[in-house]
Amino acid sequence: MERVVLLRSLSCTTACRRAFPSRPKLFARHFSSLNKHVQRTNRSFSLRNRGCPRFILAPHVLFRRSFSLTPQAVATPSSKPTPQETSRTSDVAEKLGFERVSEEWIPECKANAVLYRHKKTGAQVMSVSNDDENKVFGIVFRTPPKDSTGIPHILEHSVLCGSRKYPLKEPFVELLKGSLHTFLNAFTYPDRTCYPVASTNNKDFYNLVDVYLDAVFFPKCVEDFQTFQQEGWHYELNDPAEEISFKEKDMVVNYTEEFPLLFTGVVFNEMKGVYSQPDNILSRISQQALFPDNTYGVDSGGDPRVIPKLTFEEFKEFHRKYYHPSNAKVWFYGDDDSDERLRILSAFLDQFDASSAADESKIDRQRLFSDPVRVVEKYPAGDAGDLKKRHMVCLNWLLSDEPFDLETELTFGFLDHLMLGTPASPLRRILLESGLGDAIVGGGIDDELLQPQFSIGLKGVSEDDVQKVEELIMNTLNKLADEGFDEEAVEASMNTIEFSLRENNTGSFPRGLSLMLRSMGKWIYDMDPFEPLKYEKPLEALKARISEEGSKAVFSPVLKKYILDNPHCVAIEMQPDPEKASKDEAEEREMLQKVKACMTEEDLVELARATQEFRIKQETPDPPEALKCVPSLSLQDIPKKPTHVPTEIGEINGVKVLKHDLFTNDVLYAEAVFDMSSLKPELIPLVPLFCQSLLEMGTKDMDFIQLNQLIGRKTGGISVYPFTSSIRGKDEPCSHMIVRGKAMAGRVEDLFDLINTVLQQVQFTDQQRFKQFVSQSKARMENRLRGSGHGIAASRMDAKLNVAGWISEQMGGISYLEFLQSLEKQVDQEWDSISSSLEEIRRSLLSKEGSLINLTADDKILSSTEKHVAKFLDSLPREKATANVSWNGLLSPGHECIVIPTQVNYVGKAANLYENGYQLNGSAYVISKYIGNTWLWDRVRVSGGAYGGFCDFDTHSDVYDRTADFLREIELDEDCLTKAIIGTIGDVDAYQLPDAKGYSSLLRHLLGITEEERQKRREEILSTSVKDFREFAEAVDAVRHKGVVVAVASADDVTAAHKTSRTSDVAEELGFERVSEEWIPEYKANAVLYRHKKTGAQVMSVSNDDENKVFGIVFRTPPKDSTGIPHILEHSVLCGSRKYPLKEPFVELLKSSLHTFLNAFTYPDRTCFPVASTNNKDFYNLVDVYLDAVFFPKCVEDFQTFQQEGWHFELNDPAEEISFKGVVFSEMKGVYSQPDNILSEISRQALFPDNTYGVDSGGDPRVIPKLTFEELKV
Repeated sequence: MERVVLLRSLSCTTACRRAFPSRPKLFARHFSSLNKHVQRTNRSFSLRNRGCPRFILAPHVLFRRSFSLTPQAVATPSSKPTPQETSRTSDVAEKLGFERVSEEWIPECKANAVLYRHKKTGAQVMSVSNDDENKVFGIVFRTPPKDSTGIPHILEHSVLCGSRKYPLKEPFVELLKGSLHTFLNAFTYPDRTCYPVASTNNKDFYNLVDVYLDAVFFPKCVEDFQTFQQEGWHYELNDPAEEISFKEKDMVVNYTEEFPLLFTGVVFNEMKGVYSQPDNILSRISQQALFPDNTYGVDSGGDPRVIPKLTFEEFKEFHRKYYHPSNAKVWFYGDDDSDERLRILSAFLDQFDASSAADESKIDRQRLFSDPVRVVEKYPAGDAGDLKKRHMVCLNWLLSDEPFDLETELTFGFLDHLMLGTPASPLRRILLESGLGDAIVGGGIDDELLQPQFSIGLKGVSEDDVQKVEELIMNTLNKLADEGFDEEAVEASMNTIEFSLRENNTGSFPRGLSLMLRSMGKWIYDMDPFEPLKYEKPLEALKARISEEGSKAVFSPVLKKYILDNPHCVAIEMQPDPEKASKDEAEEREMLQKVKACMTEEDLVELARATQEFRIKQETPDPPEALKCVPSLSLQDIPKKPTHVPTEIGEINGVKVLKHDLFTNDVLYAEAVFDMSSLKPELIPLVPLFCQSLLEMGTKDMDFIQLNQLIGRKTGGISVYPFTSSIRGKDEPCSHMIVRGKAMAGRVEDLFDLINTVLQQVQFTDQQRFKQFVSQSKARMENRLRGSGHGIAASRMDAKLNVAGWISEQMGGISYLEFLQSLEKQVDQEWDSISSSLEEIRRSLLSKEGSLINLTADDKILSSTEKHVAKFLDSLPREKATANVSWNGLLSPGHECIVIPTQVNYVGKAANLYENGYQLNGSAYVISKYIGNTWLWDRVRVSGGAYGGFCDFDTHSDVYDRTADFLREIELDEDCLTKAIIGTIGDVDAYQLPDAKGYSSLLRHLLGITEEERQKRREEILSTSVKDFREFAEAVDAVRHKGVVVAVASADDVTAAHKTSRTSDVAEELGFERVSEEWIPEYKANAVLYRHKKTGAQVMSVSNDDENKVFGIVFRTPPKDSTGIPHILEHSVLCGSRKYPLKEPFVELLKSSLHTFLNAFTYPDRTCFPVASTNNKDFYNLVDVYLDAVFFPKCVEDFQTFQQEGWHFELNDPAEEISFKGVVFSEMKGVYSQPDNILSEISRQALFPDNTYGVDSGGDPRVIPKLTFEELKV
């Protein structure tokens, strides 16, 4: 079972990271906020796979504090347009109703950028043209909310739920299914809403643009109240009479035992999750406290306590007011035809007249405070551990009452990196070394809003140390202002930032989208959209100024003016409250109770009816004709061969070297890979801390600050991390430590020297720093437990299924968190042992034996790099210091629940399909993606109201135990199947930059995936049929029958869930397995389908408050002739049984029971034996008699019962005529005497001449006497 994602491995994998719904970070403009991203909500529902096998989702990261992540390269240069080209484009623009406002050549992104204005509406359009094939479109509206009802967020979801031109339920999902998009999403900021798409295929790109433009300007949601309810919020009531109600929403689960009235909705549930995470709560409180007087003082994403106050009328008015061309900023980028862009736009914009939206949406500025402010708030916390040591404190400044000018913005961006950008940065280092807290919060500069802000603080703070943290922050800032920064630190920051800007590393995030978000940071506030794209001149000016005046003269005045002497400071203290989560839930229940109390009986009945109607609409698929309206590609548009990455495999000094000859703009990307198979199992949890220690501890000659600065000055960054995956067909996992680095061609020798220093010269002697690492890692894991419960559940399931999953869980799951909690206490008492263990890890990993080098650059750089690689390899030990060991660890295979304080619950279920005989076929990728985009999407998000669900050949919660049935019954037309195939190819052919291609090739090599296999899988994907879907159902059944379940949930919800699971436990003990369960509102009943494991008998158990209990047992009994055998047997089995050996138990029951029904029926193809009674004892008596009758009847041993109930010859006197007698024979003679019955029987038999319905199961009197006793018994 591949732990690494095979689908992406078949193409170009960038990293082995889990991701769910992945939120692509929105980054600040290029000068500052290199790490901070706006707290926002986003529509992204990432249906990437994580299972068996699993898809890889590269993290959408542009910049991070440590500039040592995935190195990537820049595109080839474009050329300036000629005057003739410029003139021709202007003529076309004029004819289409646009005027050219300005035009600039942007050398930094090698592009020509033209700003247009649509004359009729005032819409502004930035058209950026270069040679980048990854084309980007985006339309952005200023959408300032006036309250926290979440209206911008709900509207962002809702407009993508059908439009005038595309009137189906979810065009967004259809695009996910069947396009080659490289990006498809929407973002809600505090003051704007963005709708971006990207694709490398021209036809696909314009299809995406058309769908998005129609969605934002002509959405169905403003006329469809039910879309507002689905995406925003609504009351849900299944039964107005019920006093106890249970509601499960899969990935988001709400239980209520007292009040069947519920709040639900996609955004409502999403934001409940957001408000469960302490870091998110702190961020929102900080922003709202800094901006009490303008739109930033409310939550554009929505506060769950306020969302239910939003009305449909307000929702419609918000769209009418702000989703207008006059309020729009439109962005195009890439190598497509710039004239075609304007043609597409004009067709939409020309339908509108100018409005005042641009004036009404302007953002008011927040006036600066005259005095600092202090805010104390509670956050939901579990009751484990010392609550007094779990406070959070953060200082926040609003830096200016107006946007920064270019010089100040650039200066503050560098200042921010100097203070916080690396582990060696003084403000970050001093706070963490103080021991006053576990991890940094705040994150520094954030200048994506109208006015910039700065935040810094700690979490995991003792109640008594809150004031000390605030004083330490202020004292450190004052010291930095007075003393300045080391010149080495300034040089390192300058090199790091400049390298990143020139490299233009955006990972899987399209470059054009990164530039759009950068530009939008100015443009959305009616400032120059070109300015943020141009960094060369201001960067050179800042470097010259630092050189001439010194760094202190540049940075200290900025630090003093905007922070130290700035009274607009808000101190936030967050106090842990173990009861807050339950209090919030109690408030919600109380609110619902009041709402219900105000409703009349008629209101409740109507709400229950509306709930059912709503559910039916959600679960009703779009008609085929509606689905076909969404534009899509054909299979002829899809390349038949996978993306080729040039790979040369050779050796240097006995070590295998992979070289990829790709244009990288003078940058070398390198990976050194070391085998982990000789590492003792007990050392595995230490590996992440070992990797961190290599980069954040010092050597004999340098402390870690000097080493960090040297890496920053000489390279583009170095990172070290473990990589683990299963390999299909092998028992042993693939497990390595990977060292990644990047440098300009002239610094390659420095890069390998520094990698060698990091690996071999770093000393594990700094006990206090290591203790910081442990505390920081523990804080990150605790935060991940709440914010990424799905990931925790997935890793836990992996660890139960395969060794690679177990290894990864030891380094990043609950087991790792438990290890960190224990290790934190051991560092002081057992440091010598821990330090020795770190050295043992180094000895186990570092050697030429089993190592591998991966290089990506152009051929010239690759050739010149060989001597430096040889020198590096010669410095390594020749052989491993320890022999390979056996890793056989697996977690217990049982189901489990991890209890945390949260409003959002996560449930996962998984099984290893390969262990159950599944053979990988490329069609599985198509099926998995289709399941996620249809079955899971409809059941989890649309009907369940959850924010997300995902599938990697696995299913989640009992709803998904029915996935196999869904696949068996699936009906796909050619259009739907084609879309599913194309969407999968879009994942396989994900756009990647040169460094990512080289890294993908490395992973494929490690996993043994050949080019032949890639081609084979691609052909299997392209040839996927409906038959493949149905056959895959058998594999998915393994999840139903053998899957493990892991939940991450709140204590209250676990308790409620246990109540429903007790029945399952009893069933399991009695030999039954629960196949599926549903609430049936039409009958106000809970229905559970069981399967008897030994025999396969199926049982439907329907529970409600009807006292008239019913039992029935039904057999399929298709006759092959008209002898009436089913009918005769139906009579005969009720004539005595093993337990009740009298002649007619049936008659005795008729005489003496309280039955409300007692009978038996023979159908043409089945026989039914039902009973009913209002008395429990009587009911179970009836059931017992009937069960004994059908399974152990006397009639199969008693020829006379057969004669009595069926037929026999009768002769009283030898002189008389022989006659036929028998109950059924006589009954059927009567039936065949009635013309209507004769007509009915003849009609049916004439309609079905070739199957069982072509004979009479009741018996034809002419044929009944042909039946033998032996046939009856059989």
